[in-house]
Amino acid sequence: LSGLDPAQPYFQGTPIEVRLDKSDAEFVDVIHTDSAPTIPYLGFGMSPAIGHLDFYPNGGKQMPGCGKNPISQVVDLDGIWEGTRDFVACNHLRSYKYYSDSIIYPDGFLGYSCASYDVFEREGCFPCPKEGCPNMGHFADKFKGKIKNDFVKLYLNTGEAKDFPLWRYKVTVTLSGKSKVKGYVNVALYGSGGNTRQHQVIKGTLQPDKTYTSFIDAEVNIGAVTKVKFLWNNNWINPTFPKLGAATITVQSGENG
Repeated sequence: LSGLDPAQPYFQGTPIEVRLDKSDAEFVDVIHTDSAPTIPYLGFGMSPAIGHLDFYPNGGKQMPGCGKNPISQVVDLDGIWEGTRDFVACNHLRSYKYYSDSIIYPDGFLGYSCASYDVFEREGCFPCPKEGCPNMGHFADKFKGKIKNDFVKLYLNTGEAKDFPLWRYKVTVTLSGKSKVKGYVNVALYGSGGNTRQHQVIKGTLQPDKTYTSFIDAEVNIGAVTKVKFLWNNNWINPTFPKLGAATITVQSGENG
């Protein structure tokens, strides 16, 4: 049984006979996309973990792309009807869109078991353990025999619009140069499965010989890394023309470490 943002009003906190529960089927997986409190946030979805696997994409409360202004959302690519509906209940309706995308991307939507979304964002819970990470959506049941804990809360990030799946990589950069400068560093990943756009991995003071770590949620599963493009820029014109490079860049895949 797959719960697509099961309803919060009249169901949350009720006995298991009333609401969805893991005892309802051999395997219950749940996608939580609108779990902010109903009052005052109008969250339509339930927040507690109630299945064998509970996925909280983007933290489970506010989905990327749902904060767009009403006009752009109503006159969306999918037409006025879908746009109007999304404006009213965009977070809630993301659950079925993630599910339908998961059918097309069997290797997408890896959920990382974590204490909270904050810990996941900060750099905990990476990479997947040796038994792997479950895939949110249609292929979650591939993980059926591997569940050890009573409730498993899983976190991941998604894109703002179709196609929704993102693949998580840990990028570690050691800078080289003569003096520290202010600016930002972007990295693009190239691999056997495709290439990513530029992702910002550092912003602020760039210190030579210092190592910086960041996570990239890439829009493509790059497969085996073949090349990394390193670009940096300072935020204003600097008459000393500072030079900065990368001594080393390490890319770690969340899927297999």
